[in-house]
Amino acid sequence: MENVVELINVSKKFKGFSIKNIDLHVKQGFVTGFIGANGAGKSTTIKMMMNLLRPDAGEVKLFGLDYQTNEKDIKERIGFVYDSNVFFEGLNLKDIKRIVAPAYRRWDDTLFHQYVEKFELPLNKSIKTFSKGMQMKASLAIALSHHAELIIMDEPTAGLDPIFRRELLGLLQELMLDGTRTIFFSTHITTDLDRIADYIAFIQRGELVFSKSIHDVTEDYALVKGRIDLLDRDTEKAFVHVHRAPTGFEALTDNTTEVKEIFGDTVVMERASLEDIMYYFKGGIHHV
Repeated sequence: MENVVELINVSKKFKGFSIKNIDLHVKQGFVTGFIGANGAGKSTTIKMMMNLLRPDAGEVKLFGLDYQTNEKDIKERIGFVYDSNVFFEGLNLKDIKRIVAPAYRRWDDTLFHQYVEKFELPLNKSIKTFSKGMQMKASLAIALSHHAELIIMDEPTAGLDPIFRRELLGLLQELMLDGTRTIFFSTHITTDLDRIADYIAFIQRGELVFSKSIHDVTEDYALVKGRIDLLDRDTEKAFVHVHRAPTGFEALTDNTTEVKEIFGDTVVMERASLEDIMYYFKGGIHHV
């Protein structure tokens, strides 16, 4: 099984917003970062992956199975880590374990206690006393304790302090070492993904702009800087979007080879970060 998640031509319409014809494949054994501005459609897409929302059109498959006939089997194999507390605030971790454990055939008590210890989580304190970072760790401990093969994280680092964010990313890297897990990680904080992602899927205004390996993103996209007089109707076609300033232009390209052919040494090309890519796509309409 190469793809753990397959969204095939999936659409979902709401008043004033829609997800349009998304084709997204999440590869087994890798970290896929799902990027886009707030309101771009990340959470809606995740809800369809989790069967919390049904698509109006298209097909959603996890582990090669569909939800219609295999919902329980699929959910056994998924761990979901929210960006906020989803447990009853008055409960402690021991109570939550007692409620959650029977729902999973592969629940592993020993593993649960190992993660509780590793994450330094108190078993007897109510969840409402936990910091946001601790709540995140509690969600992760529960997901890992039933041997989830796919861990879906919706904006997990939003609102965390920089030290804990770095700690969480280190933890996720550790989890990936044995090669059996897949992580799907949605975020608008793109710097997190520069450190851990193998693949990037980018959604904007309900449409998937691209889904490719981080290596290909680095190879294909670049920031180009040069003199204004180099721009005309033809040369601008090499760019996703151009930003003009009195001192010259800065633009994003998704075709570095074409830029080299057109401009030669008259421009400067630099690596585009994921943040640069999101910024320039928001500024203009993609010409392809």
